Amino acid sequence: MTIASNVKQCLATIKGIEAQLSSLAVNSLDEEAQTLFHETSLQIGDIKKDLQYRVLELERNEPQYKG
Repeated sequence: MTIASNVKQCLATIKGIEAQLSSLAVNSLDEEAQTLFHETSLQIGDIKKDLQYRVLELERNEPQYKG
């Protein structure tokens, strides 16, 4: 598996984690847990943006990784 494939797979996983944390924040009955899930989701969102940028960089610098 290429580095680009690994980064894209990681990005897909992070997107799933972000969605799950958002769901937990909405569905949790405990306010403290809601806050924790929401804050963690925001942190994961920042990581997701970094990975998306990295994918763009890989695709721009290495045309064989586009797609």
